[in-house]
Amino acid sequence: MVRYQIPLSRSAHTGKNHCRSNYTCLGSLFMVTQSRRSFMTSAAAGIVGIPLIHAAAPAPPKFSLGIQAFSLRKYSLDDALRHTKELGFDAIEFYPKMFPVTNDLSLIKTVLQKVRDQGLTISAHGVNKFTADSEANRKVFSFAKQAGIKTLTADPSADSFDNLEELVQEFDIRVAIHNHGPGHRYSKVLDVLQAIENRDQRIGACADLGHYIRSAERPVEVIRLLKGRLYGIHLKDVAEMQKKTEGVILGQGHLDVPAVFAALDQVGFPEDGALSLEYEKNPDSPLNDIRQCVAIARNAMAS
Repeated sequence: MVRYQIPLSRSAHTGKNHCRSNYTCLGSLFMVTQSRRSFMTSAAAGIVGIPLIHAAAPAPPKFSLGIQAFSLRKYSLDDALRHTKELGFDAIEFYPKMFPVTNDLSLIKTVLQKVRDQGLTISAHGVNKFTADSEANRKVFSFAKQAGIKTLTADPSADSFDNLEELVQEFDIRVAIHNHGPGHRYSKVLDVLQAIENRDQRIGACADLGHYIRSAERPVEVIRLLKGRLYGIHLKDVAEMQKKTEGVILGQGHLDVPAVFAALDQVGFPEDGALSLEYEKNPDSPLNDIRQCVAIARNAMAS
C-alpha cells in the first residue's frame, strides 16, 4: 500500500472541506491504494489502509484413502458400499468374494454403477492367486480391464512370473505382491524384492503393514525399500510383533501412523496407488472401530 496525503479544498458555497478525490477521507489523510482492485477489496471489508490477510486455499490431500472390502466381509455389496461412503473413504479395494472375477459384462457394469452411485472409485482388486495356468491368469486380467481396475493385489507362485510379465505389458495393469506374514512365501520384504527383481516395473508390491509387523519387519523401512515398486498399502496395525497376535485400532499397536504417511510421501507413493485400510477384527460389528481408524489416518495425512 502506498500512502499519499491529498490537500483539501474549501467549498465556496458551504465553507466545508471537500476531497479532490472520490476516495474516503480519514481526516486530512487519504489512503490511496496502488490499484483500484486492491482498494475495492479493502473497502468491501470496511477497512481502508489495512491490507487484508487472505486464508490460503487448503492443499489437496496427497493420498486417496480406501478400504479393503474384507474389512466389511459380513455385509452385502450394497451395504458395504454404503458404509464405505458413510465412513469417509474415497475408494474401495474389492476382494474376490464381494466382486468375483467374471467375464459377465452386465454384472461388471452393475457393480461399477453401484460404486459410482456412492461417489467412490475402485482402487484395486485382490488378493488374487496366480499360477502357471496362463488361461486362468488371463481371465483375471481381462476382468480387471473391463472393470477399469489398475492394480491387482496378488499372491503369485514362482512359476507364474513369466506369464505375468507378458500380461502386465499387454493389459497395462499392475500386479502388487501381497505379503501374508510368518510362514508365507512373501513373509519378508526381501522375499518380494527378490521376486520382482529384473521384472517389468508394473510388477511390484502391496505392503500389508500388519503382516510385516508380524514378520518382525519395520513398516517405514519396508516402504522405503519398496520405493518405485510400491503400488498398494494395507494400512493395518497389530498388538504384538509376533506370528500370533490380534488386530488393533491404528496406532494402538506397533504402527507409527504419521511416520507411515511421511514415508509414503518421501517415496512418491503413486496418486492412483491402492491405499487401503484393512481392519480384520470384530467382523460382525466393525464400524465404530473402523471409524476411529479413519479419524487417525486422516489426522496423520493432514499433518
